[in-house]
Amino acid sequence: MGQLSEALEKLGARRKVLCLPPDISRLHSGAGELTRELWRYYGDRLSCVMPAIGTHAPMTDAEIGIMFGDMPRRLFRVHDWRGGLARLGEVPPEFVRQLSEGRLDFAWPAEVNRLLVEGGFDLIISIGQVVPHEVAGMANHNKNIFVGAGGAEGIGKSHYLGAVYGLERIMGRADTPVRRLFDYASENFARHLPILYVLTVMGRNEEGKLVRQGLFIGQDRECFRQAAALSLKHNLTLLDRDISKAVVYLDPQEYKSTWIGNKAIYRTRMALAEGAELVIIGPGVKTFGEDPEIDRLIRKYGYRGTEATVEAVRRNADLAANLSAAAHLIHGSSEGCFTIAWCPGGLSRQEVEGVGYRWGEPASMLKRYDPARLEEGFNLIDGEEIYFISNPALGLWAQRRHFPDAG
Repeated sequence: MGQLSEALEKLGARRKVLCLPPDISRLHSGAGELTRELWRYYGDRLSCVMPAIGTHAPMTDAEIGIMFGDMPRRLFRVHDWRGGLARLGEVPPEFVRQLSEGRLDFAWPAEVNRLLVEGGFDLIISIGQVVPHEVAGMANHNKNIFVGAGGAEGIGKSHYLGAVYGLERIMGRADTPVRRLFDYASENFARHLPILYVLTVMGRNEEGKLVRQGLFIGQDRECFRQAAALSLKHNLTLLDRDISKAVVYLDPQEYKSTWIGNKAIYRTRMALAEGAELVIIGPGVKTFGEDPEIDRLIRKYGYRGTEATVEAVRRNADLAANLSAAAHLIHGSSEGCFTIAWCPGGLSRQEVEGVGYRWGEPASMLKRYDPARLEEGFNLIDGEEIYFISNPALGLWAQRRHFPDAG
């Protein structure tokens, strides 16, 4: 019996269970295996699996097969983040003003898919990976509820809060303004929901293989606190010197948009030297946004930096109505500190340059920087030193000065 099954035994009998795992963008989280274990344990009592996609595109049948294997497709439901929501409560604007240090002044709606509230479940199991994250500081726990299974307004406003507060002040931290926002909603509006958190921490072993380093199961914040502490030991790479050129590869099974692929930017920005080059090779990337409207907004406004994006929000109703897109435009900018060459398999040079990036021809870049021949970290290619990262979703890279208290 696995660790999850042992915990479920202690929890006692349940008659109707909902599972909220991550989507394909967390392919390497270990959540697919845990979801299958949950299915084997509960059988027909597991009545629904709803991937917590947030604003991502719904999972295809092929992606479900890759991540969840032979689980019955009838179990899977698509989260509609623009409709089908239940409002649990509203965080007052004065609390948001406090969290944002006066930069923002709005109430925040705590919304979730109405299935969580009206589905008659006596257990909701939220499965996911704790890893450094650009919005909440560390991913998962109640973020999986209020963002992964949340609504457009709440997702947008929480992302914008994190963006204007500053990526460097958030990433890799367990206690952030966005996390405090979610904690407020959990404590004041969601205590009646029978949520059990199942949190993984993934990391490479001595042989370089990605394995589960920890599994934390609980109904309160303590399991998240412990998982976040372990994640920093395995998912934060601290460097003693700046990177002058980084090459990041994006697995085509996992990365199909810059919306997800821009992890290559914000997960490395604290490790790059002033004026550094960042090359992103994404052979499976064919869109900017995961959603048609967000894709349109990215193409219209581009990745121009915080100041330009905040001004665009102030002047344009369409961007102001979609703050998750505005936050993403901030996350995907170098703020003029380094150059970004995007090498997507399914976007043209004109499209890439149109949103503010440099263009890189994917086939030639793959030939020069073959991911099968490169090692994680520093490599020497024909006299050129590069720092190679095979999957930016697995961690955070930073100069040691950004985390002076880390080991």
